[in-house]
Amino acid sequence: MRAERFIQILGADFFTGVPDSALKGLCDCLCERFGTNNSRHLIAANEGNCAAAAAGHYLSTGRVPVVYLQNSGEGNIINPAASLLSPEVYGIPVIFVIGWRGRPGTHDEPQHSFQGKKTLPLLDTMEIPYWIIGEETGEEELSGIMEEAGPLLKNGRQVALVVKSGALVHEKAVYRNGCSLTREEAISLITEFSGEDPVIATTGKAGRELFELRERSGSGHHRDLLTVGSMGHCSSIALGIAMDTSARVWCIDGDGALIMHMGAMAVIGNASPENLVHIVINNCAHESVGGMPTAASSADLPAIARACGYRRAFSADSESSLREVLSRAASERELTFIEVKAAIGSRPDLGRPTVPPSENKAAFMEHLRSLGRK
Repeated sequence: MRAERFIQILGADFFTGVPDSALKGLCDCLCERFGTNNSRHLIAANEGNCAAAAAGHYLSTGRVPVVYLQNSGEGNIINPAASLLSPEVYGIPVIFVIGWRGRPGTHDEPQHSFQGKKTLPLLDTMEIPYWIIGEETGEEELSGIMEEAGPLLKNGRQVALVVKSGALVHEKAVYRNGCSLTREEAISLITEFSGEDPVIATTGKAGRELFELRERSGSGHHRDLLTVGSMGHCSSIALGIAMDTSARVWCIDGDGALIMHMGAMAVIGNASPENLVHIVINNCAHESVGGMPTAASSADLPAIARACGYRRAFSADSESSLREVLSRAASERELTFIEVKAAIGSRPDLGRPTVPPSENKAAFMEHLRSLGRK
């Protein structure tokens, strides 16, 4: 189904969400038609944030909003859905549009497999009625679904449309930001300076590029923990490790992930581990799911880090400037934040990790033991 017709049949005038590759047609269409960060379309920090913004829209207009998300974000909407939105509390109607990654019977990455199996049971537990939308779903059928959902929404209930990959289509959008340094070039430089230190890489393309860099160099993957799923929690994993190991810990984060759970920065700053280097590769985009923009373009990330208690904070936008700040981070022990301004895009032949997460975990833990504890 064309994403334009999907939007029209839903009949909503406000859309908020976190971009998802299974919903890329919808996301591209929304960005093209409405832009972002306005009264029609808001790309929010995380899915709970979306649910709250949707509630605000309903309270101010009385009109039913749409929240779109990948099924991995269902956990983030449970709290507001079970309290704020619930018919037993405020009774705020919302249409959830959920991209179904890891759908049973399809091949997907390890982090999506369990979530894919639990997508519908979670909605059942939350007592949120749902309908499945696939490539075979036509406009007439969707119109019928919305007619069926109408009385539920009128009575302050939430409903969900669970969308299979490829069900919604739109012309592919190309996103750019004017930066020249690529993420893969930045990660390659980081590995030069990190040596045998542990490296924690955020979910998405950063982890994939780190894996392939190690493959090409033949240096092994024992130093790296690839954060699969759990978007926004890479820096907290790194904090937990840094508090227990004597080694310097390098965290390779992304701007979308950082913004999703930015409160972690305050906790890191308060704990102030001298052996943690928190690097955010900032391309102002949710690139791993298509390139839709994040709010990082208007945020001064180093200033935020300093305000949260990071002892040093830098920004780099070239190979030479990044080498300079990485050299300082590698030679001095003090909680450090580095923003790397990078281009949107990756190699078209970028692969995926071939080592199972269980093997990655075992090798990484053994390497940590060899480095010694505090």
